[in-house]
Amino acid sequence: QVRLVESGGGSVQTGGSQILSCVPSGVDFRYCGMAWYRQPPGKERELVTSVGPLDSDTSPTYATSVKGRFTISQDNSNNILYLQMNSLKIEDTAVYYCAACRGGPSGYSYWGQGTQVTVSS
Repeated sequence: QVRLVESGGGSVQTGGSQILSCVPSGVDFRYCGMAWYRQPPGKERELVTSVGPLDSDTSPTYATSVKGRFTISQDNSNNILYLQMNSLKIEDTAVYYCAACRGGPSGYSYWGQGTQVTVSS
């Protein structure tokens, strides 16, 4: 059974940094692409960043709004996905979701419950 558990959300001031973690069980990074999505208040869920399966040897992709500020990474030994967020802006406030294994109508087959990130001045 696949399960994704996010952590690391919270409140941070503008310009600050936050790191989110996603611990997937039942997911093999070698064969499953991973992604971070977010849903700002009152808006649709949007793709923040994605990375292909390790075997695909592809580079991560980033939304224009976070490029240069956010970094997706994987600890393959411990099977943890990270999202390092720097220079945070108020508009980065959202519920952040970890997603695994491309497929299905929503783009990915498996989703975490989400973790709230609130950026304030």
